[in-house]
Amino acid sequence: MKRLAVAAIIVTTFILLYSCSKVSETISSASINEYSSLQVGKTYLYRLDSTITAAFGASLIVKSYQAKDSIEAAFTDNLGRQSFRIFRYIRDTSAIQPWRFAATYVATPTDQTLEYVDNNMRFVKLHAPIKEGYTWKAHSFIDTKSTNSTVRYLDEWEYEYRDIEQPYTVLRKTYDSTITVFQRDETVPSGPFNPAVFQQKDYGIEVYAKNIGLVYKEFLHWTWNVSSSNAGYEDGSYGVKLQLISHN
Repeated sequence: MKRLAVAAIIVTTFILLYSCSKVSETISSASINEYSSLQVGKTYLYRLDSTITAAFGASLIVKSYQAKDSIEAAFTDNLGRQSFRIFRYIRDTSAIQPWRFAATYVATPTDQTLEYVDNNMRFVKLHAPIKEGYTWKAHSFIDTKSTNSTVRYLDEWEYEYRDIEQPYTVLRKTYDSTITVFQRDETVPSGPFNPAVFQQKDYGIEVYAKNIGLVYKEFLHWTWNVSSSNAGYEDGSYGVKLQLISHN
């Protein structure tokens, strides 16, 4: 009987310790709102490097701008969730020319996700819990499978949290507590670029700073096609790099 009692005490203690560790783990997970930080009136100034194809797809070229993302309004979406309308403006990197309107985005933060609508595509940018190694299907609301889809290269992407609450430096400014969202790094077929061989490159990463939001983004997709008489980068090859300069 004494042995049974001792065994029961050991098992109970183990269960209590395990339960406490699970509670602590849940409490320590940061909230989505800590890293989205959306408020009407907030603005973010970025350096924007845009990768586009040259004439006839002969090469990829980079054009640089300043980009200003301004949170203009809050509204309720068709599911009753608070959302934010974001306008993007661009100008030259020397800040000589006036701002020009470039695009509209919609961000919807919830307790579990941060959804972001870009070019009529809904991306799940962040997903709870914010834990090292946690993954999720970020493009589940996007048509990546039909024959009519123009973004089939986005199919089955799994985003993954890395470097939770680690410092990250952008344009010589270090942000003390950030999360890195690794999205993709794939080259098919693998190996160095060879203009005589078909190849596709997909890369994506975003970094969010606590109480600020997006501080760094890099996305690149290109397809080198050799099936036609003139080899070159296909239409739809493009890239975007955003680096935060300042925010209010």
